[in-house]
Amino acid sequence: MTRLLSRRNLLSSLAAIPAVALLAACSDSGEKAVAEDVKPAAPADPMKPATPAAAKAPEAQGTVDMAALLKPGALPDEQLGKDDAKVTIVEYASMTCPHCAHFHETTLPELKTKYIDTGKARLILREFPFDPSAEAGFMLARCSKDNYFPMVDVLFRQQENWAGVANTKDALLQISKMAGFTQESFEACLTDQKLLDDVRSVQKRGADEFKVDSTPTFFINGKTYKGALSIEEISAIIDPLL
Repeated sequence: MTRLLSRRNLLSSLAAIPAVALLAACSDSGEKAVAEDVKPAAPADPMKPATPAAAKAPEAQGTVDMAALLKPGALPDEQLGKDDAKVTIVEYASMTCPHCAHFHETTLPELKTKYIDTGKARLILREFPFDPSAEAGFMLARCSKDNYFPMVDVLFRQQENWAGVANTKDALLQISKMAGFTQESFEACLTDQKLLDDVRSVQKRGADEFKVDSTPTFFINGKTYKGALSIEEISAIIDPLL
């Protein structure tokens, strides 16, 4: 069983996380991510030109019960979009996963403009951290209160500057200060044992109940899709549902 970090050593562990530990950030072996067994969910190939007209919906990799999926968990869901949207997208992500960052940087802006802001779809983001750095990132986003998604966006865009660097704690502190944290509020957030336990509970529920084993994993109106979907792919999934 995966050993859990205590409130006393989460902060200290961020100061010296070896880069190899982050290689498993987008995959899980069932109980613990292991570098040699990494099978990350692949993002869209950036070298391929976008061809919206020819885009085909990727094949779903399973289904889940939407009523069960949307039941409240250890933490209240963070959502973009309206509750009455026809399409509900639930994303499980890890803050240190490069494929998740790829989706949030390249696909989400267009998804937001085309579907979320128009009331057609909503996106619920759930925490699925694979390492202490990802846990810390999500904790800081939660401590940002109403700025959850802006903080997530900043951390994904700055991912290379804090995930896997020599001293993750200091790197996160500098980013957090720009978001309004002080040294005191930063350390208070990352030593909040209940918040840490709740973040881990969200991950455990995703793995146990909905068989999430890689990030990003999306559930779109109950169908499962793994990998950093392009806007063309996700549009091909969403359009027939509207």
